[in-house]
Amino acid sequence: MFESPRQCVNIRGAWSESREELHETQPVSPVNTGNRGKKKKKKKQQHKREKRSDSVREMSTDKSAAAAVSDDSKVELTSTVINSDEPIVRGIFQIEKKSCDVLLTATRLIWTPIQPETPTGEADPRRREECVELKDVFAVKVKRRRSVGQQTGGTLLGLTLFRCVRKGRKLKDRPLHLNNLSVDHCEVWFKHLKDLLSGFKERPKSLKVLVNPCSHRKEAEQVYRDTVAPLFKLADIRADVSVTERKGHALSILKECKLDEYDGVVCVGGDGSVAEVAHGLLLRAQMDAGKDTDSIFTPVRAALPLGVIPAGSTDIVAGSVHGIRHPITAAMHIIMGHRQVVDVCSFSAQGQLLRFGFSAMVGFGGRTLALAERHRWMPPGQRREFAVIKTLANLKPEDCELSFLPLKQNQRDTQELRSGESVRDSDGGGAEEDGAWQTTQGLFLNISIMAIPCLCSMAPRGLAPNTRLDNGSMALIAVGNTSRSEFIKHLKRYSSLTNQFSFSFVETHSVQAVKLRPRSRVGWADDASEDNADGDSKSTPIISSEGTYPWNIDGDLLELPSEVLVRVHPQLITLFGVNVEESEEPPIKCGCL
Repeated sequence: MFESPRQCVNIRGAWSESREELHETQPVSPVNTGNRGKKKKKKKQQHKREKRSDSVREMSTDKSAAAAVSDDSKVELTSTVINSDEPIVRGIFQIEKKSCDVLLTATRLIWTPIQPETPTGEADPRRREECVELKDVFAVKVKRRRSVGQQTGGTLLGLTLFRCVRKGRKLKDRPLHLNNLSVDHCEVWFKHLKDLLSGFKERPKSLKVLVNPCSHRKEAEQVYRDTVAPLFKLADIRADVSVTERKGHALSILKECKLDEYDGVVCVGGDGSVAEVAHGLLLRAQMDAGKDTDSIFTPVRAALPLGVIPAGSTDIVAGSVHGIRHPITAAMHIIMGHRQVVDVCSFSAQGQLLRFGFSAMVGFGGRTLALAERHRWMPPGQRREFAVIKTLANLKPEDCELSFLPLKQNQRDTQELRSGESVRDSDGGGAEEDGAWQTTQGLFLNISIMAIPCLCSMAPRGLAPNTRLDNGSMALIAVGNTSRSEFIKHLKRYSSLTNQFSFSFVETHSVQAVKLRPRSRVGWADDASEDNADGDSKSTPIISSEGTYPWNIDGDLLELPSEVLVRVHPQLITLFGVNVEESEEPPIKCGCL
């Protein structure tokens, strides 16, 4: 990941040459001038010494030649092997109003306060060494003092390093000021720091940014403009920004743009926007690879990593890779190049690919979203609570045939030991031929299929705490038919640390594939359910006029046909972020429960 620049060798060579020149110009010790009379009396002894000195001189010449060859070989060896702790440049800067001896190596910046010596000559206990790892530094800028309205130039004050610091799950930028008024001194340091920072190849230099202006409270543009864009500019990241105008616009942009010009794609919006961009990246990868999406196929990975800036209502994708809903943290993960491979689900019907996604809900989750989408004129918070209350008031189960392919035992045993290695992709047709599918029929209030934990403020442990981002499995959560009060107790458990699955009517499975087929056309006709809310809706089934079921796929509403095949594809896409176990968001309980 890190490559030290070749200039380090040149600087060390320059230092060694200056030391050799200094050694050559050192004064020679004067010759001893003794009594000449004594020298005349000792001519015979001097003649013998001259003969001995000639022989010694020849031997010393041979030894010096051998030593010179040895020194040359040492210099050559040193120039090829560079110690990461070897000093590159050294100087004096003022840090936090203290003069410090600052040393730059290939991996860190080290400084020590300059303190006067004690009368006893002992080291001052207050003189302690501090350092900053260069892997935490993402930008270096020249610091100048400018007058009001002045855009360029100004009085040089020194350099400023911007580093990424962690506080819990939050990431923030923090400056470190190195004050020095010397232009030449700062220029040398600035060049070395820029060369070292350019060695982090995983950090993006160019990004395609897609902003959904209608996301949640319509604040996505402001979040990007005021919070994210200044950080990208500080890190010298070129951002090509597109503001989407309609649903499906991001998909059209990703199909047509030249992805090889970018190092990543960033989505600013909610879970629906993230799902559309992820689907677009994966669909573009299949198109470039010549895959036939009208058949059961094994998809290829997305070409570029995806960054998620949370600007929605729940933001479960951002919560799962960041552990917190915080735009600055999301931006810092992108700037620092933190990458996490993530499993993805594919949704197919009648042999055709419908879309890619991370999670889906049918039943209560789908009906609630469908009702909320028809009341978008309401404020987001009120719309969500209204949809939950209305759906609970007309709570009815779905009559479905549920088939699933359990996770194999050897894969289950290696889930916790996975470290970047790929899991064999599941093929629905081959597994069906082996007869490994398990089928159950009955009434279900809600069915959840999730490839990621889905961490959010309303579910700190996640909607599916039994799965991970990259373990090659999906969590199947089937909530059977029960009373309204028991179902509400189950929903309340998500906002606490209590196990929400410890009910007799809840089943959980780790699976590779799921098939869902309604057993009849009886469903929830949403328009009729609102009009007949006061009637006896528990015992009177309502025939669905459209013959489709609403699916909640990553917060996006899809009306899918009767039978749907859901498969998991291990590590199909890379997100900017890390693998987290639990959300650090303060739990928020729904006011309607």
